[in-house]
Amino acid sequence: MNDPQTTTRRVWTTRTSIQLLALLGALLLSSCAPGPNTLAGTGSDPAGFWPGLWHGIIAPVTFVISLFNDNVNIYEVSNNGNWYDFGFFLGLVTFLGGAGSRTRKRG
Repeated sequence: MNDPQTTTRRVWTTRTSIQLLALLGALLLSSCAPGPNTLAGTGSDPAGFWPGLWHGIIAPVTFVISLFNDNVNIYEVSNNGNWYDFGFFLGLVTFLGGAGSRTRKRG
C-alpha cells in the first residue's frame, strides 16, 4: 500500500517544483523588460509617429546594415515616446505582413 507520508511528500515536492519553475520563469521574463528611455522628448526635434513608422518599415534592412556598421541604429533613441513606439510597431508589422498575411481566403 501507499504510505501517506510518501504521498504527501511527493505532492509537496511536485507543488514546490512547479512554484520554483514559475518563479524562475517570472524572473527570466522580467529580466528582458526594457528600462525607461531617459532621452525621450529630448533634443531639438525628437522623432514622432511618422519617423517611427518609417523606421519600422526599414527596420529589417537597417538591422542587416547595423551588423556591419556601428554608426547605424535600428531604433531612434531621441523620440517623443509612445507615438514613436506606435509608429515603429505599425511600420514593422506593415513590412512583415501583419497577422492576417497567413490567413487563407475562403472562396
